[in-house]
Amino acid sequence: MLIAAAAAVSADAAAAADDATLLRVFLKDGTWLVSYGEPALVGDHVVFSMPIAPTPNPPLHLMDVALTRVDWDRTSRYASAARASHYIQTQAEADYAALSNEMARTLGQIGAADSTAQRIAIVERARKALADWPQNHFNYRQNDVRQMLSMLDEALADLRAATGAQRFDLALTADVDPPAIVEPLLPPPTLQESIEQVLRAARAVDSPADRIALFATAMVTIDKSRASLPADWATAARLDAEMAMRAEQRIDQSYRSLTARMIALADAQVRMADVRALERLLQSVPARDAALGGKRPDAVVSLVAALEDKLDAARRLQLARDRWAMRATAYQQYQTDIAAPMRLFAQLTPMLENIKALSGSTPDHLTFIDRTVTTIQKLASVIKPPPELAAVHALFVSAVQLAANASQIRREAVLAEDMSRAWNASSAAAGALMLMARANTDMLAVVRRPEPR
Repeated sequence: MLIAAAAAVSADAAAAADDATLLRVFLKDGTWLVSYGEPALVGDHVVFSMPIAPTPNPPLHLMDVALTRVDWDRTSRYASAARASHYIQTQAEADYAALSNEMARTLGQIGAADSTAQRIAIVERARKALADWPQNHFNYRQNDVRQMLSMLDEALADLRAATGAQRFDLALTADVDPPAIVEPLLPPPTLQESIEQVLRAARAVDSPADRIALFATAMVTIDKSRASLPADWATAARLDAEMAMRAEQRIDQSYRSLTARMIALADAQVRMADVRALERLLQSVPARDAALGGKRPDAVVSLVAALEDKLDAARRLQLARDRWAMRATAYQQYQTDIAAPMRLFAQLTPMLENIKALSGSTPDHLTFIDRTVTTIQKLASVIKPPPELAAVHALFVSAVQLAANASQIRREAVLAEDMSRAWNASSAAAGALMLMARANTDMLAVVRRPEPR
């Protein structure tokens, strides 16, 4: 029973501690930032919500500060001290009263037990719960708890002696506490202190956007609250914030201009596949960054990544052009060989368009298509395309075959006055024209010198 009561009281204490929202994040220079609630250690950064005005429900700014800037040990001590103080002020006495009542009930159970063994078991359970109580309740009234433990130890020794036991195993508590570093709690920040911490925060964060936003916030707060602030301080602080914000904006603009110039230059070098020039451009980034003060590492990382992508694109383009140069003679030979068959097919185009449109085909036109197709097939059959153009050559041969089919089916449709066959001929003619156009496009894609995508 005592153990259950102690667990319930511990849960109540934890819930009460959540109300202690104004904590501190201490920086290594000795200054601090207010944290609304518990700060969190995320990797190598401390993340917390910082109130930017001393109001009951303040507006919050999400802070992300590098751990290297934070005195984490002191920050943790302060959080523990704040939780303990809040607990002592709100819940501690009620919890101790519950513990005392439970101890009284336990003593009554000891007297009502039927046997010495049962009494020993009751005392041992009570003693364990009592020994754990201080550390779960911020060491509140720990000296009083020790006195209760001493009383239980004496009772337990007497009970065991009554059973005839000669040796006792008592887990006695130490009378001396380990030294603790107590972090004094700070009062809620004043309006001026809140503005000062916003300015400190602006210089502590790594993100330029956060810095600019925090400087702007400080300026707005000063402008709204001038009547409540020391005049000289407000003027100096606002000027400091404005100058710092404009300096950050100038730095941002300098890095945006640097990025735009270098990307434009890189694009031109990619079009020329100038790998060496791109390598030199990439190698110049550290010096250009240093000339701007090395103020935007994230922007530089992004710029370097973009230039590396363009360098890779230039290398791929140069590789493709080198291959094209090696194969250019074979491509030119194929273009020479296929030129005559393609010119002949071009002569068929108007007649195939008529078949496609069902606009009429004379006997002479159909005969011309048949003879021309036969000639083209003979010429194409002896052409040996390079491997890269084999698919193109196959498209051309298929287009010629569809032209022959279109002529044959059109002749059959005319003789039978069969509109369905006429539509079949139209489809064949359309297919022949489409494949021929595709063959031309694909051939140009292979034989032309590669260009950047």
